[in-house]
Amino acid sequence: MDKDQERRGPGRRAVVAGTAVVATAAAIPAVLHATKGDEHASPAQPATPVRNFASPTPRTRARGDDRPNILLVVTDDQPKDTEWATPGTVDWLGDHGVTFERAHANTPLCAPSRASIMSGRYAHNHGVLDTRHPYHLDQQTTVQRQLHNSGYRTGLFGKYLNYWHTGDNPPHFDEWLLQEPVAYYNGHYNDGGTVRNIPGYNTTVIKNRALAFLESSRTDRRPWFAYVATRSAHELNIPEKKYARTRVPEWPGRPSVFETDKADKPAFLRRAKHGLTAGQALRARQLRTLLSVDDAMRDFRDQLRALGQLENTLVLYTSDHGLCWGDHGWLRKSVPYRPSLEVPFQLSWPARGLDRGTSDDRLTGHVDLAPTLLDAAGITPDTPHDGHSLLGTGDRDHLLAEWWWNRQDKEPIHTWATYIGRSEQYTEYYRTRLDNNGRPTDGDGKVLFREYYDLRADPYQLTNKLHGATPAQEARLGIPALAKGLNAARRAGS
Repeated sequence: MDKDQERRGPGRRAVVAGTAVVATAAAIPAVLHATKGDEHASPAQPATPVRNFASPTPRTRARGDDRPNILLVVTDDQPKDTEWATPGTVDWLGDHGVTFERAHANTPLCAPSRASIMSGRYAHNHGVLDTRHPYHLDQQTTVQRQLHNSGYRTGLFGKYLNYWHTGDNPPHFDEWLLQEPVAYYNGHYNDGGTVRNIPGYNTTVIKNRALAFLESSRTDRRPWFAYVATRSAHELNIPEKKYARTRVPEWPGRPSVFETDKADKPAFLRRAKHGLTAGQALRARQLRTLLSVDDAMRDFRDQLRALGQLENTLVLYTSDHGLCWGDHGWLRKSVPYRPSLEVPFQLSWPARGLDRGTSDDRLTGHVDLAPTLLDAAGITPDTPHDGHSLLGTGDRDHLLAEWWWNRQDKEPIHTWATYIGRSEQYTEYYRTRLDNNGRPTDGDGKVLFREYYDLRADPYQLTNKLHGATPAQEARLGIPALAKGLNAARRAGS
């Protein structure tokens, strides 16, 4: 076993339980889905000219602009409880940053989640409801547009949005190495305007290009925004060759993996039969790919230190959504349960005092990222957000997550929306399906099934308290008010 493999171990961080961090200044796939249908495959192509989306010329900023640089790293399908594979990242952003313990994807599906990260909006507002219609996103609403137009140098490295045409340049980025479809090895990229194949491992290729983008700041004094999106840890997981045989610690499973009585779960989940063995194998495959992400984070940290920019760079690390490891028999995302919804979410910004190894237990979601980044840059949003900046003291008592049954899923999962509170979660499933244009026009929207979980007493969501409940019992649980709140959240415009 080589030294890179030997050094892996559980990360540690100081925790200030139950406290919200307040800033010192208010101002934060081989193509994988070939069998599951989440992404499309396309044959390798020679170097090709690309179409360009017009972007306004950014305003020139004075040298010595003291606004922070921003490094946003987004992994793919990485659930919580994967810290073994990312000890360096945990040391940097956990022990020397802030860990948001209750962070969620607002839609547990790749493209809708990434559109929420970019826009600060729920999927029902930004319009990207599946993985096949990325052009539904209004590019005027994105964080990269506002940063670019306010004088930031912007770069995109890795995955953008599923089914984005490789020949289309990503709007509002000055530099990019965009991969679509996303593969682990020898990928197909739009390299700054030229479509070509690049040999090598996805994480390493995009890391090196991002490092070159950072290096340019030696001569270009503008603050920069780098969006780095790796293939890891998405199925079908292919680790970097040096980690292919890395020994992964055994995982005993959690109670939700061993659930046998699923009479209180929706019909599609009652039919799910994946268990501990399948979950362990998926977990091991994911962890091996994440070892390379940890290497990339180490190199980013070293580069920022060498540039003298570590102090005033806001670094944020998260995943587009989680993944079930056999929980309730499920081995995917797309369901309203904690392993599918909850994500790692860590932030460091030493210049603002966010480097002390603290824990923030506020209820947070991907819709909070864009407001946070704009707040850090001192930019007033010019488009509405559903989230809020995490740099202040703002909190919420509930968070919306939503998902639509789309044409890629032959097995009906059913559209659902869930109302996540601090100690409870209420979910409704609807008779609605997306049409061929990715719009929810098929079905009458009738509520087909409901769930309620007491997250404090039942954190693994084993007992749906609405199963066989009487109207009086529902009233005592507060279901009428929760249903009303969920309905309002689903229809809230922005």
